[in-house]
Amino acid sequence: MENTEAPKTREEILQMSLEARVQEVMHYQINIDNYTIALNEIAKLSQEEQAELSEFSTQLRGLLASEKLEQKKAKIMLEVIRQQVEA
Repeated sequence: MENTEAPKTREEILQMSLEARVQEVMHYQINIDNYTIALNEIAKLSQEEQAELSEFSTQLRGLLASEKLEQKKAKIMLEVIRQQVEA
């Protein structure tokens, strides 16, 4: 088992935070892409199938809106950390 040391300096902590925020933004984007593609796929179906999936479509639209909002927040915090790393 590898012994990894915890970050000790402000710069090390900020760098780790920066990497985590980049990953967070990317994960939100993956979900946004998935929900968007799923909604597009549902839109290609017959009216009957779309009606059957209407509740699912509503859930997807809610999830999509939520992911977009959370990604905006994460992007703000990413920029905050970037400014501190560059300072």
